[in-house]
Formats: sequence, C-alpha cells, structure tokens
Amino acid sequence: MNPFKLERELIFLDLETTGIHIIRDRIVQIAMIKFTPGKDEPLELNQIINPGIPIPVEATKVHGIGAAEVADKPSFQDMAGELMQFIGDSDLAGYNSLRFDIPLLAEEFYRYGFDLNLENRRLIDVQRIFYKMEPRTLKAAYQFYCQKELHNAHDAMVDTRATVEVLLGQLEKYSNSDFLLEDGTILETPVRNDMQSLNAFTNDLNTIDPTQRLKYNEKMEVVFNFGKHVNLSFEEVWKREPAYFHWVLDKEFSYQVKKMVNKFLESKKSGTAS
Repeated sequence: MNPFKLERELIFLDLETTGIHIIRDRIVQIAMIKFTPGKDEPLELNQIINPGIPIPVEATKVHGIGAAEVADKPSFQDMAGELMQFIGDSDLAGYNSLRFDIPLLAEEFYRYGFDLNLENRRLIDVQRIFYKMEPRTLKAAYQFYCQKELHNAHDAMVDTRATVEVLLGQLEKYSNSDFLLEDGTILETPVRNDMQSLNAFTNDLNTIDPTQRLKYNEKMEVVFNFGKHVNLSFEEVWKREPAYFHWVLDKEFSYQVKKMVNKFLESKKSGTAS
C-alpha cells in the first residue's frame, strides 16, 4: 500500500559522487524510488555511472565505488534522457537533498542540455525535518525513528530506502506536534502527510538557490546574497553595473543562479522587467 498522500509522483533520491563540490564534482551512483498516486508498489532505479573524471581515493573510501566499478558503466550523458523521463514532473525528496543531491543533479542535467526545472516541484528534505526536530545524522535518525541499525550506509540505495523509512517514522512521531519559531509563532503540525506542508517546512522560502547566492527580500525582489552588491536587487544592480550580470554568467556559479540571471537579461531584452 502506498504510504504517502500524493497529488502527483514523489521521488526519493540519493547520489554518491566524486566529491562535495556541486559544480565540479560528478555522480558515480544514483538511486531513486518513485511513489505514484493510486499505485501500491514504488518503482526503483539504481545505476552506477562512469563520471568521466578520476574518483578520489577519499571518495571511494566513503562509498566503495572506484575506477574498476565504473569502468564499463554508462556516462551521465548516456543516461540523462532515461533519468529525466523517470523523474518527469515528480516532487523530489531526499536526505540533505536541498543543499547537495538536487543541485548537483541539476548541474549534471544542465551539462548535457536538460533542464531539471525546480520552480514548480515540491522539494522535501528529510534531513531538515530531522535537524529541526531531533538534530542528528542519518544513521542516528534511522535508529531513532525506525528502531533499527543502519548497515551498509553510503550505498545510495541503502541510504535511499532508509530515508523513506525515516520520513514515515517522522510522519508518525510528529503527527500531533507543533513547532515553535524563533519569533514565537507556532506552526501547527508542520510534519504531516502532505507534500506542500513538508515542502514549506524543509525549505528556506527566502533563498532561491541551494548555494545561497540569491534570495528574496521583504518585497519579494530577487537580490544578490554575496559580493559587492550584497542585498541589492537585480534592478538596482542593473542601474549601477549591468555588466555584472555577464560577469556572473562567466564565473563558476550554479546552474540555478545562471538561469535566474539569464531570465532577467531576457526580460530586459524584451522590455518586460520592472
């Protein structure tokens, strides 16, 4: 029986990679579990990927995947179409997925001409629920919520299955729990079997991209969150230094930052920007 109340498909995912740099590093394993409304059994996809670059020894020590394991495996470019088709319009969930897995996956897709559009998806980070309610690690979360020991951690499918169980444990444990914000506001049962609620609870709604280079101000204008134009809106920077936007496009910023900048520049060309 499908344990989640869904309006559309929900995919849990986990990546094993060559490192932790969202833009420079590459995927060596991707695992996904897809839950579909009206279907009891989820679909699973588990694929070792040849990253096309050397896998550091330090990374192999974590996930056990080295040159020998990827030698005869497809590249991400080979798999991109199939992976994108599997994901479709699904909402996405994972453990630390907002800061790592989802943005790194988006970069991989972008590298080969695919747009993992995140604007209309609900993004649920199980780690953020855990850290807000019981600050610990995935292994501790599994033990805490599921009362079981997690073996073979850092295998992507093992971690993905554990993440599914952890979220189900969280939904049960916090079904009647409110959350007190720093300003004294009470969120009534934010951890419930509703993807919109989980999306709102696990996301920083003022931050636009996982690298936190862009954010919304109190007027809901896009502003820079770094450098000499920190806290200035796109419009303000455009008036002061329009070349700054092209500088951003030429530098090592995330796909989502560049997508937002390109969107702004296109609006200027068409005359639709305010």
